Amino acid sequence: MNQSTVTMVRIYLTEGEQQLSTLLKRLRDWEKLRGVTVFRGISGFGEHGVIHGAKFVDLSLNLPIVVEFFDDPEKIASICEHLGSIVKPGHMVQWTATCNE
Repeated sequence: MNQSTVTMVRIYLTEGEQQLSTLLKRLRDWEKLRGVTVFRGISGFGEHGVIHGAKFVDLSLNLPIVVEFFDDPEKIASICEHLGSIVKPGHMVQWTATCNE
């Protein structure tokens, strides 16, 4: 099995910030990533310590969202520079991983 080194990126958002559609369009149309996965959390808190959660009585949801993707390290480095104006400081992490080909 052939393997290659990739860089994984995880971006933390909140539904209420409404950044997701802008981010996805950019990653697909401008950055031409191979794919992106979005996870919706059931509960979480961020820098302000406010707990966001899904409760039966809540009509409007403000849940945590995680956007995850990977690609070649050089491409990811360029993408992360571009995303500086879209993603809040401290809300994007990256690490090296191995991908099967």
